[in-house]
Amino acid sequence: MKTDRNTLQLGFRRAVSAIALTSALILSGCQTTPPETPTDPNEIVDGPPAVPMDPATIQPAIPKNEPRSRYGNHSPYTVLNKEYEVLETSENYAEEGIASWYGTKFHGRRTSSWEPYDMYSMTAAHRALPLPTYVRVTNLDNRKTTIVRVNDRGPFHSDRIIDLSYAAAVKLDFVEEGTARVKVEVIEPTPPPKTFADANTKLKNKAVNEIKENLFIQVGAYSDLARAEQIRTDLKEWVTFPVNIGTLETEGGALYRVQIGPLRNALQAKTINQLLSKEFNIEAPMLVWN
Repeated sequence: MKTDRNTLQLGFRRAVSAIALTSALILSGCQTTPPETPTDPNEIVDGPPAVPMDPATIQPAIPKNEPRSRYGNHSPYTVLNKEYEVLETSENYAEEGIASWYGTKFHGRRTSSWEPYDMYSMTAAHRALPLPTYVRVTNLDNRKTTIVRVNDRGPFHSDRIIDLSYAAAVKLDFVEEGTARVKVEVIEPTPPPKTFADANTKLKNKAVNEIKENLFIQVGAYSDLARAEQIRTDLKEWVTFPVNIGTLETEGGALYRVQIGPLRNALQAKTINQLLSKEFNIEAPMLVWN
C-alpha cells in the first residue's frame, strides 16, 4: 500500500486521464446518456484496492477473434483540444514507451467501448489501437510480461503510450512506481474456427485413406487444470466419444484444452454442438484438426 503522499500524487496523475476518457466518450458520438462530470483534479484520488492482488493468481488475457466494438472506434476524435486517429489495422504494431495504470477511482465506470472498467481484469487503454485489440506488454525494467485486452481510450499524456488495469500493473510489478518502461506488441488471434460446412467439405474432398487429420470439437481452453478436468468429467456423462485434455504452453503459462473426438464427420460435430448448447450452455465451440 502506498503512503498517503504517494497515493495523492498518483491520483493527481490519473486526474487528467479521467477527464480525457470522459471527453472521448462524449466526442465519439456514441453516447446516449451524459457521463459523470469529473471533479477538481486535485480532489480525485486513484489507487489500488484495500486488499492487494496476488500476482500468482492473475492470468493473462487469452486472445480471441472479436468484431470491432460498436463504440470507441470513431476516427478522428478530439480530447483536450487535440485530435487523435484510430488505426485502420493493428497488424504489426509494436512500440516502446511509458505505461501507467488506473484503479479504484474508475472501477465500474464505463470505458470508451462501453464495457465497465474492471480493475481486476487484464485490460488496457490505448489512444490509437482498434477496440478491442490484444497486446503483449513487457516491463523493460524487470522483463516480466503479460497479455491484455485493449478496450479503452487513453492515456492522454504525451509521455505515455498505454494505461493498464490495476491487475495488469500487479502482474508486471510496477504498482508502487506508478509507471514503467514497456514494450507493447500486438498479438493476432488464431484464424476463426472452421465452420461445420468447411469440415464436411474437407472430409468429402478426400478419400478415407488420405485423411491423416482428425476432427475434434474444442469445448474450451482453461488455465486451471482442475476446472478442465471437471468439464471433462461432466462431458463424459453425456457423450459417447472420447473426451481428452491437451496442454498448450504459452508465455502466460499452460492452457488445458478440453476436446471431444476424433469425430467421423461434420454431422456428428453439429449434433454434439447442439448438446453442448442445450445441456452446458456452451455456444459455438471450436472445430479443430489434429
